[in-house]
Amino acid sequence: MDFAFDAADEEFRTRARQWLAERLGPGGAFADLRGVKAPEDADRRRAWERELGAGGWIGLGWPEDSLTRQVVWFEEYARAGAPDPLGIVGEQLLAPTLRLHGTPAQCERYLPGIADGTVIWCQGYSEPEAGSDLASVRTTAERAPDGAGWLVSGQKTWTSLSQWADWCFVLARTEPGSKRHAGLSLLLLPMDQEPGRIEVRPIRQLDGVSEFSEVFFDRARAVDVLGAVGEGWRVAMTLLSFERGAGMLGRQIGYQRELDAVLRAAANSGADRDPVLREALTRQWAELWVMRANALRTLGQAEPGTAAVAKLVWGNWHQRLGELALHVQGLPGAFVTGAAHTPDAYPLTPAQHTLLFSRADTIYGGSDQIQRNIIAERVLSLPRQPISE
Repeated sequence: MDFAFDAADEEFRTRARQWLAERLGPGGAFADLRGVKAPEDADRRRAWERELGAGGWIGLGWPEDSLTRQVVWFEEYARAGAPDPLGIVGEQLLAPTLRLHGTPAQCERYLPGIADGTVIWCQGYSEPEAGSDLASVRTTAERAPDGAGWLVSGQKTWTSLSQWADWCFVLARTEPGSKRHAGLSLLLLPMDQEPGRIEVRPIRQLDGVSEFSEVFFDRARAVDVLGAVGEGWRVAMTLLSFERGAGMLGRQIGYQRELDAVLRAAANSGADRDPVLREALTRQWAELWVMRANALRTLGQAEPGTAAVAKLVWGNWHQRLGELALHVQGLPGAFVTGAAHTPDAYPLTPAQHTLLFSRADTIYGGSDQIQRNIIAERVLSLPRQPISE
């Protein structure tokens, strides 16, 4: 199969690479954000979002640009060491879902703010007892007495970027007494509400950074429903299907950068002379290229098992890389000598950060167990496991 990009794609690649280099390279206005992973400096990160919006780099797939052009942008973005974008939830999850399930008025209201980088969104899905089993959500919503929207009450957790978000889309139960997938709706609500309606409690991670939070809603007002009332499960599943699209190829460029750093460390420490370790590193390199080939082969496919297989593979691959990142350094790799993200964070090296962060790769976005269930039930048509009520 031919995975080559055409001449127009390569011209676009040159333009994207130049634009990124001018801003993130030496002397660039955003050079301080190069390689930054944790979104600790909200003002700088918001300024970067607005810069992306002004350059027309947000929303490349809405809908005039080709899928290959999206891939090119994600690859060059990762290759440039650009910061993880604050607007990723709005751009890559909500926006394409709006275009499929939203009304023209909703698209006109919400898409411009995402496209120009001025409005940041977060996702209210997981709950303390409804993580991978998302259909067990207990957050409820009732129609406001004045008829203007819905009043949402409940708790969400692992809500990425919620400390900085302007809006949140919340999966809530709008039909009293409903169970599982029935009676759910996807509601859109502003995070800036009167005191006491929404409380955001950042969760401190192992590395001292807080990229996600617990969010408590106490009759917080949602102003819109995305899709029909009661059909939130179908809309929510559409949204999740966008989680592992063209952006996955950009993620793999980032993985290549991390692998290259591990290979350099192995050469510097002499660990690459160990035949067992050398075999493990070679396997990581080969598997990365297999993942890329598979991502290109399945790009744009809507088969239910495609995303599950990809998530299952790269989550475990990245965890093994995190372990190798320290292994190749030997004892010095265990010492804390890096730079801290914030004054309260641990001063981790990049290798230590990779190890700690990768522990979550097989949990967030659907645990390995859930991915295997999806593959078994939706692809292999094996009997469903009974769910106890």
